[in-house]
Amino acid sequence: MSTAPATTVPAMLELTADGPGRYLVTQPAESAEGRDVVFSGQLLGQTIMAAATAAPGKDVRAVHAVFARAGTYTKPIVLEVDSMHAGRTWASDTVTAVQDGRLLCRSLVLLHTAEPDLMRHAPAMPADVPPPDEVAVGPGQVFPGGELRPVGERTVDGLPYHLVWHRFPGPLGPQAAHQAVLTWSTCGVIIGLSMRPHRDTVKIEDAHLKLSTGVIGHSIHFVEPLDATRWHLVVTEGTQAAGGRIYGGGSVFTEGGQLVATFQQDSMAKEAEHTLDPRRSM
Repeated sequence: MSTAPATTVPAMLELTADGPGRYLVTQPAESAEGRDVVFSGQLLGQTIMAAATAAPGKDVRAVHAVFARAGTYTKPIVLEVDSMHAGRTWASDTVTAVQDGRLLCRSLVLLHTAEPDLMRHAPAMPADVPPPDEVAVGPGQVFPGGELRPVGERTVDGLPYHLVWHRFPGPLGPQAAHQAVLTWSTCGVIIGLSMRPHRDTVKIEDAHLKLSTGVIGHSIHFVEPLDATRWHLVVTEGTQAAGGRIYGGGSVFTEGGQLVATFQQDSMAKEAEHTLDPRRSM
């Protein structure tokens, strides 16, 4: 086996080629959430790396992932890349994560080469956000070695929002690695955020104990090249909670206010039929 081409990417994003379009991923020493359930952001980041490796010369534009079952950190994970199309400007792949012969996740990945502007407009970054050097470092879902500076939560038209500054203080190599590191921090907020308006009846502490919660689908679009070693503001919205489901999304801006990515997520949040095992349950 040989290692797929990489420069200064973190070990978590290094892939080992295991045949045509087939890659072994690196499993962390410990889980992102303290449980034996592979974090969705990890699979998404590694999917981005696999698709970019299989389509040299193009950058990932969008990923649409559906998570079929929970993975474990105790067994190897393989990513299988199947090219749907590879042209001069666009390419598209399906990337399937498999563990012990069982499908964990399948993603549709769109890749492209940038072209000159025909037109340009984009939404503005939220107003009245303090710069990162005025915000203290805080906890949150971040790629190992990354840094978060939580701005806090807001309620706009009855919807909860979470704002946080994010960066990875070190070299990352190719654009796919920058995208993978950023994607990690878009996956772990929406469920808890959407529970905030319902504190009297629902508690995030009951997740994986009395409540079945988990990410079912996640999509991210990269609308501009990005440098994840610089500060980016991740703005997350808990859009809807109903029918045992949660839907939310958000946007990512540079410190100068340029939109670089948008994301959406479908999740599950319902009462469990029996007491759950927090180490392995969704």
